[in-house]
Amino acid sequence: MEAPLPKRVACDNCPDRPEFYGKEYHGIMGHKEATLLLENEPNGAFLIRKGKQSNDFYTLTWRFNDKIHHYKLYYDGTHYLKEKRYDTVYDLVADGLIACHMEIKAHHILEMINSRTNYTESPYVTLNRRKLNTLSKIQQASNRSSPIINRIDCKDIDIDPKKPPFNLTPMIEDNPLVIKYSKSHGFKVHTFKGLNWCELCANFLWGFTAQGVKCEDCGFIAHIKCSERVPNQCVPDLKKLRGVFGIDLTTLLNAHSSTLPFVVRKCVNEIENRGMDSEGIYRVSGFADEIEALKLAFDRDGEATDLSVYSNINVVAGTLKLYLRLLPVPLITYEVHPVLVQAIQAKTTEQQTIMLRECLDLLPPAHFNCLQYMVQHLHRVSLQAEVNKMSAHNLSTVFAPTLVATPPAITDLAFEIRALQVLIEYCPQIYYGNQ
Repeated sequence: MEAPLPKRVACDNCPDRPEFYGKEYHGIMGHKEATLLLENEPNGAFLIRKGKQSNDFYTLTWRFNDKIHHYKLYYDGTHYLKEKRYDTVYDLVADGLIACHMEIKAHHILEMINSRTNYTESPYVTLNRRKLNTLSKIQQASNRSSPIINRIDCKDIDIDPKKPPFNLTPMIEDNPLVIKYSKSHGFKVHTFKGLNWCELCANFLWGFTAQGVKCEDCGFIAHIKCSERVPNQCVPDLKKLRGVFGIDLTTLLNAHSSTLPFVVRKCVNEIENRGMDSEGIYRVSGFADEIEALKLAFDRDGEATDLSVYSNINVVAGTLKLYLRLLPVPLITYEVHPVLVQAIQAKTTEQQTIMLRECLDLLPPAHFNCLQYMVQHLHRVSLQAEVNKMSAHNLSTVFAPTLVATPPAITDLAFEIRALQVLIEYCPQIYYGNQ
């Protein structure tokens, strides 16, 4: 409230004025001339100028604390200084004057906030206790065991690959330690309306615009600096997600409190119930309009989507491939891709399976579990290759571009195809340790 108010110093005659500035623009002007114009003006007075014709930026000159200050100013559809963006120059100046006023008049308060903030007992914990209860258990388990705690160890489970698909979901969701995957917040600079406080340090978010950041997935708000200290415990809100296709895998699973995408589970179950003997399953394309209709149904109806109305099983298979293809980060991530390629170049199959098993351990838990579910399914499909004509090699040729994150510069997917083929063929050895 005490910060000076912006006062535009106008220039009525400026023929080369950019369309995104008003009369506050004074054209080509040096800092000495600008200083003279503002010398007798009150604090908060400002003008826009260009120091040199060759400059790729404009200069904001204002009077604050009885001194003249100059700042580089840019425009690309919105006015901005550093990470903050504004619809109008007036908003930028008003917010800047508040920030400068706070730095001078409330310096001791800001230092006290930074030195005394207790992040372990912040509102982030106290106000979100119920939501974070499960996640705190996950963290405790993480400290006692593997860094990837959501993974299911199937080595001691007797699995018949010819039986209906082994479902990870009940095993995982019966265990309270693995309801949620660890996920970082998707923070974006945000302009808040009304009075808001940081959910981490409980201190006020001051300014008119771009006062802090907000997580796009769960709505958590914080100061920009505080956001760097927020734990990776994002709990996405279903109301903030639009559908299921094209949503980050971990985000979607956390929002649905699930360990497998229901799209994958429902499609795999449908295919294993009535499509395992379908010749060319996954290779033969379904009708594009029916695939789009099923995609929209999944986005609209979720778990309640009825797949039985699609008589052509290739539509279900095509929708499953589409879901996996639209993942922002494929199941085998970009970070793991080079390790995968290195593993498949081992000299013997035994070495390849050992190295691939180590490679899979590098995947995020959500990706590990979903890939395991898909590979188990594709292994069962390949066991009926005499009927459906889809061997492990054929399936890997179809799925490698979808499941493996490959840099755009790579056009030959021979290594990726071979790696996925080994995963499918030696699924029991890789995932269950069977010899």
